[in-house]
Amino acid sequence: MKGSSVATNESSSFLIRHEFLIRRLHSLSGLIPVGAYMVIHLMTNASVLNSPGTFQRAVYQIHSLGAALPVIEWGFIFLPILFHAIFGVVIIQGGLPNTSAYRYTSNTRYTLQRRTGVIAFFFIVFHVFHMHGWFHFEAWQTNIAEPLGGAMFRPYNAASSLAAAMAGFLYPVLYFIGLLACVYHLANGLWTMGITWGLWTTPAAQQRANWISIVFGVGLFAVSLGALVGAKTIDTKAALEVEDKMHDAKIESAELTAEETKHKRATNEERASWLDSANSTESAGRDEVSRSPKSNAAQ
Repeated sequence: MKGSSVATNESSSFLIRHEFLIRRLHSLSGLIPVGAYMVIHLMTNASVLNSPGTFQRAVYQIHSLGAALPVIEWGFIFLPILFHAIFGVVIIQGGLPNTSAYRYTSNTRYTLQRRTGVIAFFFIVFHVFHMHGWFHFEAWQTNIAEPLGGAMFRPYNAASSLAAAMAGFLYPVLYFIGLLACVYHLANGLWTMGITWGLWTTPAAQQRANWISIVFGVGLFAVSLGALVGAKTIDTKAALEVEDKMHDAKIESAELTAEETKHKRATNEERASWLDSANSTESAGRDEVSRSPKSNAAQ
């Protein structure tokens, strides 16, 4: 017990001694690269509103990084997210004093920042599993991720696999809540970061920064809703046709080989399942319309 107490005190002492550096790295990691990546990611997903081809081209550009993609994902996305989340928990648990950095922040605003941070972290963990399965090696994907409903996204069938992943009612609701938490945490974090870094210290400067954060947050949430609406309105059959044409063009131009794309495309079984699901949804929608009072009156 005594040894554990000494270790805890030493850990707390280390955090307090390096509070200045830890706080600045924590706030900076929330904006760059995590926040910047989130903005780019949401804008990329919202491009599906334009067309499945537009979205597929964006995904091709990302995956053109090849073997460097996992390095970039871990070095500039996952590790910074983990760092930001771990030290966020340390701050919430009282491992670092809050008064020096947040003396200008209202209790409600600070509480929301903490709670949305927790929601955002769990949402990101869920989102990465749902779409990508966390890890890319085949044994994990086949035996664990896919049977549990994860690893739904197929990079070379970007729009059609996204539509399949967002089918039903539950996933869109979860994504709506998660995206709202992420956007608030980033937008409000932009304001608190300026205080941490001493960028706005006067009441007038803080008020201006507050409006900038609000405008940024509203705009980013609109992009998020665009991505959700786009995912729910994809014509799966048309998307598959476009994706096949783009894939064949890549093969013919020798930009890709069939072996390279094999594990990033939907199987015939998946394609059939997606089309059946889309057809069932369309059929249910037509039946609902036919049963509506207006439709009956028109008849």
